Amino acid sequence: MGCEDVSGTAEPRTGSFRFWFATRRWEWSPELYRMHGYAPGEIEPTTELLLAHKHPDDRDKVAETIARSVELGEPFSSRHRFIDTHGVEHQVMVVADHILDQGCVVADHILDQGCVVGTAGFYIDLADTLARAEHDALLEQLPEVIEARAAIEQAKGVLMRMYSIGDEQAFKLLAWRSQETNTKLRALAEQLLHELPKMPPAEPATVSAFDHILLTLHERIPR
Repeated sequence: MGCEDVSGTAEPRTGSFRFWFATRRWEWSPELYRMHGYAPGEIEPTTELLLAHKHPDDRDKVAETIARSVELGEPFSSRHRFIDTHGVEHQVMVVADHILDQGCVVADHILDQGCVVGTAGFYIDLADTLARAEHDALLEQLPEVIEARAAIEQAKGVLMRMYSIGDEQAFKLLAWRSQETNTKLRALAEQLLHELPKMPPAEPATVSAFDHILLTLHERIPR
């Protein structure tokens, strides 16, 4: 997989993509090209190329995720590793949503919500996390963050559980969305907490497992 030397450029923290189900066509942002070690537009991103970059232990899982996205119209969301053209391994989280065709017609009726025609989202390089000192410094520099620390800590906890990521990675994810959308961190955190009740209830087995952990925590605390 050849490419021009882009190793001297600052490695991006995130890159965006679009994937169209009907044509299996991928669109990458310049940042996502660079994350994989290519110059923007140097190659045409395809599912085969995408899978070729995946870590061998994660390749089948990602292939199944893509196939499920196409079959069920689900967003392409994943957490996996890929290897760029320089041989550097990246651990990434992919967060995505549906692409809707607002003019979609089914049985001679235009659907209000539109038809799902693809998925779009972001790759987030988990290795490129904020150091603890940077995390604390940012909190100290933003008065509105200090005032809303409780909401932000709760929002971080939600992200940590949902995506199986650490404290710093959860904060980075919130900070990234804040910058990307030009929205205050406090507002994003509070809105996330406000919309949590819209989430489907946890499966009974998950609740049961958590019940067990909660009721036996004291047994595993060093005396």
